[in-house]
Amino acid sequence: MSRCAVCIIVENLAVPGDRRVWQEARALTEAGYQVSIICPKGSGYERSRETIDGIEIYRHSTCEASRFLGYFVEYAWALLVEFLLALKVYARSRFRVLQACNPPDTIFLIGLFFRLFGVRFIFDQHDLTPELYETKFRRKGFLYRLVRLAERLTFRTADVVIATNESFREIALSRGKVSPGRLFMVRGCPDLKDFSLPSPQPDLREGRAHLVVYVGIMGPQDGVDLLIESIDRLVKKLGHDDTLFVLIGFGSELRRLKTSATTRGLDPWVKFTGPLYGDDLRAYLATADVAVAPDPSNSLNDKLTMVKIFEYMACGLPIVLYDLVEGRRSAQDAALYATGNDPINFADQIARLLESESLRERLGTIGRIRARENLNWEVEKQKFLLAYEFCLHGAVSTSDREKRSVVDRAVRSKVEQ
Repeated sequence: MSRCAVCIIVENLAVPGDRRVWQEARALTEAGYQVSIICPKGSGYERSRETIDGIEIYRHSTCEASRFLGYFVEYAWALLVEFLLALKVYARSRFRVLQACNPPDTIFLIGLFFRLFGVRFIFDQHDLTPELYETKFRRKGFLYRLVRLAERLTFRTADVVIATNESFREIALSRGKVSPGRLFMVRGCPDLKDFSLPSPQPDLREGRAHLVVYVGIMGPQDGVDLLIESIDRLVKKLGHDDTLFVLIGFGSELRRLKTSATTRGLDPWVKFTGPLYGDDLRAYLATADVAVAPDPSNSLNDKLTMVKIFEYMACGLPIVLYDLVEGRRSAQDAALYATGNDPINFADQIARLLESESLRERLGTIGRIRARENLNWEVEKQKFLLAYEFCLHGAVSTSDREKRSVVDRAVRSKVEQ
């Protein structure tokens, strides 16, 4: 096929650190598309421009805000820089599709501009921005209504909407008034080739009997503060001072979390590594006994699918998480579920796994089988490419339509079991 050019804009994470976006970009490249990505700079990804695996990446500077005014300045600045970079990319590639990955829901403004040149617009919905706003600022009002308006306009502007799970799909249909024909569900499942693990490395335990790992962002809504409370109970009350807790990632709360761990006297048991990728990350996942996802129950997290849960399952790790709607749909019997936002009960569930090797093995095996049979990128990639075919041509072939229907039914069946 001819090398149809596409441009992907993602504002939340640097690429290739954003694994979902990177998988999508690689899938497009393998299918013959010419791919350019616009994203922020991030730890380990400070170069303004580079080419990786044939994918052109344009990065811009930004600042991470913690207050509303700061968010407004951050997003306004990012939107301006993204627009200028998109003009630059268009001058070089004449891209035919612009894919926006939220948050925030403002990139549709760039999509509207490029519609003047016949560019199609795909909304790849990674987050629920109204719920994100409500969770961060704990209020509604005029600004919340503006956020809802931006979401609605994004849905209306999009030629195709990609939802990451059933909850997002339901919102796109009801709140976004998206017609089913232009809505595709593509889960953020891992590419199993990227999770071929090495042998465990006992030295990573630093002399401890067990290793518990967290991988993810450390923002206000990610629950790592609750995890610190759980660790405090595990070490001081439940006798698990033989366990090392490794927290992998970065975010606006990282400094505060380190201070909290130090204040509680947990430094000997808690290790913050910062972001890790590739072999460094796989080494910890191969060595860990238990993986945790402490995202608290709220109007946002209940509807989110945490990519780390899929990745933990791909690695055969038993999981502890709070009892969230999409979290339970994803992990099913591969996890233990704690009472919502209760760090004491969360600690008790971790303790159950640390004290039972057979339980760890059973849950880990269930997760690995689910990842191998269904919840993996080889399955989801086909639906993603169908979304692009529909966006460009307004239809998909009969055989591809049947393939999409079969895949959707199979995935929903597995989720509902």
